[in-house]
Amino acid sequence: MREKKILACLAAAVVLTALLAGCASSVPANTVFSLDDLEGKRIGVQLGTTGDIYASDVEGATVERYNKGADAVLALKQGKIDCVLIDNEPAKVYVQQNSDLKILEDPFELEEYAIALAKGNTALKDRIDSALAELIADGTLAGIVANYIGDKAGQTPYASPEGVTRSGTLTMATNAEFPPYEYFEGDQIVGLDVDMAQALCDRLGLTLQIENMNFDSVIAAVQTGKADVGIAALTDTEERRQNVDFSTSYTTATQVVIVRSK
Repeated sequence: MREKKILACLAAAVVLTALLAGCASSVPANTVFSLDDLEGKRIGVQLGTTGDIYASDVEGATVERYNKGADAVLALKQGKIDCVLIDNEPAKVYVQQNSDLKILEDPFELEEYAIALAKGNTALKDRIDSALAELIADGTLAGIVANYIGDKAGQTPYASPEGVTRSGTLTMATNAEFPPYEYFEGDQIVGLDVDMAQALCDRLGLTLQIENMNFDSVIAAVQTGKADVGIAALTDTEERRQNVDFSTSYTTATQVVIVRSK
């Protein structure tokens, strides 16, 4: 009787092992090792981003669009897509959190981030460009960037100066799903773009108000006047310039490709 029970347990263990092996093998091996391998592949992107625009130009590729970059990364881990095309800094965050993912060495595309404003709103654009120039000249912007990107991350947090007189509000449309530029820390939206926007408001004497929304709604919010500016790691592109104006660039970014490491 005891031998029968042992045999039954061994048989169950063999079946369980086979099932687990089957589950593990359900995620296909990585097939993207360079940018040349992207043709005909399933590319995951965040809806409405420049990654979405660039992926659409890859010959024979199937573009899978997600509301969040994190959702695209999860689909990659599950084997539903072959790679994710996304900005370098968020990519580094996702790879740090997932040991089974890596970033291809070759960058896909360089791009310039800028602030979106309603077409024809030259008064606000001039004020923002002037304030940006001041933040660049005195090193404030460099300190904000360094606090989120690079070896000194976390060492130079931005703090508003005391005694700022504020009159009016600057409403910022963003998508808080893009670390380190904008993301949630508890119930608060923080990040490089948020600190930069706050620094701009400190120079302009305005109170910053942040409206979180889907990324593909940011431009529309600026167009319709629901927001004064769109600050969401937005790349200044000719396509977007048909709908909004842009400030001078405040940082350079890189589009990269995330793949499975095995």
